[in-house]
Amino acid sequence: MIIADIGYGLNGLAYLTLLLLLLTDRKAGLAKHLLILASLATLVWSLSLITSLFGSLSVSRLLLADAAKQLVWLLFIASCLQDDFTDIWQVLKRPATLFVVLPCLAALLIPQFIAVSPTLRFLGHTVLALEALVLLEVMYRQSGDNKWAYKPLVQYLGAIHLFEFVTYANAAMVNQIEPVYIEARGYIYLLLVPLLVVAIRRIKNWGVDIFISRDVVLHSSLLLVAGSYLFIMALVGYIINLVGGSWGATVQIVLIVLSLALLGTLFLSNSFRTRSKVFITKHFFANQYDYRVEWVKLTKALSSTSNETSQVYRNALEGILGAVNYDAGQLVKVVNDDFEMVSRIQSTTLSDNQVLILEQLLPYCARTGWLIDIDEYKVSPFQYEGLALDRSILDECEFQLVLPLFQNEKVWGMALLNPVGSERVKLDWEVRDYLNAVTEQVGTFIFHHEAAKAVAENAQFAAFSRMSAFVLHDLKNVLAQIDLILANAEQHKNNPEFIDDTFETLTHTKARMDKMLQQLNEKNIDDGGKDAAYLLSGLVEKVITDRCQQLKPVPVLHCVEESKVVADPEKLSNVLFHLLNNAQQATPDDGTIEVVLMRDHASSRQLLLIEDSGSGMDADFIEHRLFKPFDTTKGNAGMGIGAYDAKNYMTSIGGKLTVQSQPGEGSCFTLVFPLD
Repeated sequence: MIIADIGYGLNGLAYLTLLLLLLTDRKAGLAKHLLILASLATLVWSLSLITSLFGSLSVSRLLLADAAKQLVWLLFIASCLQDDFTDIWQVLKRPATLFVVLPCLAALLIPQFIAVSPTLRFLGHTVLALEALVLLEVMYRQSGDNKWAYKPLVQYLGAIHLFEFVTYANAAMVNQIEPVYIEARGYIYLLLVPLLVVAIRRIKNWGVDIFISRDVVLHSSLLLVAGSYLFIMALVGYIINLVGGSWGATVQIVLIVLSLALLGTLFLSNSFRTRSKVFITKHFFANQYDYRVEWVKLTKALSSTSNETSQVYRNALEGILGAVNYDAGQLVKVVNDDFEMVSRIQSTTLSDNQVLILEQLLPYCARTGWLIDIDEYKVSPFQYEGLALDRSILDECEFQLVLPLFQNEKVWGMALLNPVGSERVKLDWEVRDYLNAVTEQVGTFIFHHEAAKAVAENAQFAAFSRMSAFVLHDLKNVLAQIDLILANAEQHKNNPEFIDDTFETLTHTKARMDKMLQQLNEKNIDDGGKDAAYLLSGLVEKVITDRCQQLKPVPVLHCVEESKVVADPEKLSNVLFHLLNNAQQATPDDGTIEVVLMRDHASSRQLLLIEDSGSGMDADFIEHRLFKPFDTTKGNAGMGIGAYDAKNYMTSIGGKLTVQSQPGEGSCFTLVFPLD
């Protein structure tokens, strides 16, 4: 035992030094005073285990010393679980403190009055070590921003109590404490003292404000399950050793290895952790979600300094996905009963069958406001009374949840969520209420941005109108001057011949000025036109003949099939001219521009396709710049509102404008007109 005595002696000397350090430390607080008491208790404990001073070490004396030391350290840990203790009585009168120290008091006092077998006392000390480990886990999880400061303290106490746990678990199995553990304890405590010193230097405020969250319960419960599991294994090992005869020790070792391997397998299993969390949520909490945490997470997801509409839609989709911890989804907007995908994450574009499913869901969602679980509908369609989906295409549906977003009691759009690698959420009453609140918040975020965008665009158009007024005023003044020059020049025709050329030049200049005024006037918003039913072929031919002859290539019309559409011919002519003129500017002279008129009998719509073999556009340009007003690639030569006006006009008459293009392969603009 000389080796053990040296270890305990050195450890006692180390704790004496630590005690002096604590007495000179100026930090205030009850926890500091209890730490001084715990260090003093550890010093006394080390000295009491030196056999050369107090004689041979009995099991009873060892257990008594360990229980006394453990009691003081548990009081210290209990004082750190709240940051407003001022005296020891505040700690002691808390029910939680009584719960913490009661097992230790039992291990300390009961053997003094009742004969308890060593094995049961070993098991009791195993429980004490496990209890300390659970409390340390709670302390560390709830230390928040102070994790860095508390980490050495948790490492120090965790390593010590883990060693105590192993020591007494093994003792319970073999019915005695192995001498090697007794000899090593002093040195282990000594080597871990630097961690405690580092913790004392780091921690500025002794005390952690504890609250119970799902993560704390999960981690603490798993730790408690692990300890209970090993405790049971220790008890089983003791029974095997008791009745196993010469085979007891061998079977005991095999059991220890297998039990540790099984425990490690369970804790590395994601499904085991998920089921544990679900069990805790169902049986220990009234709600499935920690709404404080979820609302902060949603707020952060919706916080964006970008004014780009695409980024706003993406933030909205990320917020909805984060609410249920899903990986993939789409955000689609309803425009004239059509579905326009405005954002997607880890998802493909909508197929025709998926669009058909959405068309069947739209009136039901508009009528009921319900969230749709496609998986639930497949199994229990009666849960959605009045909803009839085409089951022949339902298996092609890639999304699971359909969350409608409402604006003024109308469906603005839908969030389509798909758990690619996540656990599927089931829509019970709580999840529905939660997601309704999330979609309402996300909808408000989107609508606020769209309203702000509309105000900004109106301000831009107002500025454009003011600018046009100034330009028109200047041009009229120039025209007045030219008219005056011409009027005066008519009286001097007998001057040299170059004057005739000058007159001709001035007349040509006047014609050009008139044309400029006309073009500027066409950019103004004119509501004076009247809608009527027209054949598109006549309008297209007139635009090509009158306005598209100055540039090459000249567009060619192909009329496959057409029906009359209701439109304002003047506005529609401007739309066609903008698109054809853009195609001419993007296409080399030897290229082709074809205008194709055809019917879509499936949707009963008239289609007008403008196909060119020009330079084309990439997907990023189409998504972010093509239809953005006042954004042009032509420098000062263009205003950047042609494509924007075209799309807005098509939407205003119940149609739509779509684009397909690839860089270097040309573009195809498709104008879709509704038919009565």
